[in-house]
Amino acid sequence: MKLASFTYQGNRSYGIVNAEGVVDLGRRLGDRYSDLKALLQGDGLTQARLFANEPADLNMEAITFLPVIEHPEKILCVGMNYAEKRKEFDQHNPAPTLFVRFPDSQTGHNSPVLKPRSSNEFDYEGELAVIIGKGGENITRDDALNHVAGYSCYMDGSARDWQHTWFTAGKNWRQTGAFGPWMATADEIPDPHQLAIRTWLNGRMVQEDNTSSMIHKVAELIEYISTFTRLSPGDVIITGSPGGVGKKRNPPLFMHEGDRIEVEIEHIGHLSNVIMEAPAQPLTAAH
Repeated sequence: MKLASFTYQGNRSYGIVNAEGVVDLGRRLGDRYSDLKALLQGDGLTQARLFANEPADLNMEAITFLPVIEHPEKILCVGMNYAEKRKEFDQHNPAPTLFVRFPDSQTGHNSPVLKPRSSNEFDYEGELAVIIGKGGENITRDDALNHVAGYSCYMDGSARDWQHTWFTAGKNWRQTGAFGPWMATADEIPDPHQLAIRTWLNGRMVQEDNTSSMIHKVAELIEYISTFTRLSPGDVIITGSPGGVGKKRNPPLFMHEGDRIEVEIEHIGHLSNVIMEAPAQPLTAAH
């Protein structure tokens, strides 16, 4: 299944994406599971699958996509996890590089990504996102993929001129990370390390690799992270970006208002967003 979070006529919901549109699970299961995170927390994927062959309730054009998981308890991001990226940044530390994102730094498919007003180096990074379905701590590598609910695309927008010794300040400006369009459930992705991953800026391919090039694989990351924090259903692990980022190009290539940034991952989906200059006052959240 492919599961999306969205708004329709001002109401938040979630549903199954098919060729015709979206089967509205919020209408069917909302009294038990208020959103997609609650569905995962309640082990509700089996109930959701009962509606997989229902006709679509909504056309795709009628909905506004939200981040796949709108309010994860944790968003854990992995840096320097592809060989080419490590070469670009001259990184040699063998341990996973980790940082965090906050939920309000996310936006959904087809919604604006906000370029921070205080940054002149707003960079793109296309990444595979892992959504946790079964919580736990001290998860073994052999069991780790059994804790995954599904996978999605992520555009980890980075204000490079705010990344100093640590990444947090460069990664948490409002609506700088795009997450979607939907989550492909884990049964559709038997091996998360056999997926082509590509990023386009204004139609120009700027990143191209395969998730097989990850240095720290998904199972290893889950094992490592769950040793120091308990993972919960709905938590998100963003697994790192291939090489080709704008900061290391000559000349550098950064995102500006009006640019379109797209991330596509094989068998998962195609995430697309337009860059907008962040307003002087915060935008009102979608309802």
